[in-house]
Amino acid sequence: MELNKAFQQITEDFISLLDSLDENELNTKHKADDWSPGQIGDHILKSYASAEVMNGRTESTHRKPDEKVTTIKDTFTDFTIRMKSPQAILPSEKRLDKQRLLQNLRDRIAQIETIIKEKNLSDTCIDFAIPEYGPFTVLEWAWFNTYHTQRHVHQLKDVIQSIKS
Repeated sequence: MELNKAFQQITEDFISLLDSLDENELNTKHKADDWSPGQIGDHILKSYASAEVMNGRTESTHRKPDEKVTTIKDTFTDFTIRMKSPQAILPSEKRLDKQRLLQNLRDRIAQIETIIKEKNLSDTCIDFAIPEYGPFTVLEWAWFNTYHTQRHVHQLKDVIQSIKS
């Protein structure tokens, strides 16, 4: 699937799931050590700060620009593994305002969509690298955001089902 369409579809699904909840449901945890739907949203919002990296300093890439996409996809679409979030993108423990969260997500999504349409996707981003992966190209960051969001759509559906049952 084309990147732009894939990112748009998964982010629309994500926003729609969050939007289907009232403010109390958004802030309800099924289990004490799980994240609420709002915290999942906050985690994704914080991860979308990758837009700053994608818009930051870049250099020419001396490898296939999509070299790491398969690894990213395989890792994030393996729902049998439980991952630990990096400290920087852990969600807030505070009650989240639904409208503010949704608006902030929509703003970041629009920013990433613009990057996908306008930036040279084959350039390597040099302002930040995930230690396990090393530097990503703009293209790899965009797919990272897509597959990371897909993973949390899967999680969000399970959490919402638990809350509503």
